[in-house]
Amino acid sequence: MKASETFRQKSELLSSCPGVGPATVGVLLAELPELGQLSRGQVAKLVGVAPPAKDSGEKSSRRKTSAGRSTIRKVLYMAALVSTRFNAPLRAFYQRLVNRGKPKKVARVAVMRKLIIRLNAMIKNKEIWHEPSLALDRT
Repeated sequence: MKASETFRQKSELLSSCPGVGPATVGVLLAELPELGQLSRGQVAKLVGVAPPAKDSGEKSSRRKTSAGRSTIRKVLYMAALVSTRFNAPLRAFYQRLVNRGKPKKVARVAVMRKLIIRLNAMIKNKEIWHEPSLALDRT
């Protein structure tokens, strides 16, 4: 990654996010070359953190994250776990969901989705991580 200027820049951008370490950066760059070129919905679907609804009429089933790239989901899970401790906006988001009664795993998948959307936007806009205002945080 150090030899390629493009990978080095992307690596620096991704590493600026608290909770995203070298292993996460490496897997994201290797397994998700589309990062920075997709919309927020597309990247969430591609990774598999946007579970599709399988509802029919009055029947409503539990949504599962099974589609998408499992390798990326695995490293994002660990990044989300670390982010809920060391990344203030994501920790507040996670706590808000848990306080509303969401199961911890569901809240963590929501953090994974928010994290991959933010990382995608950081690459797209070539911006390092900055702590947004929690009141204005809508990603």
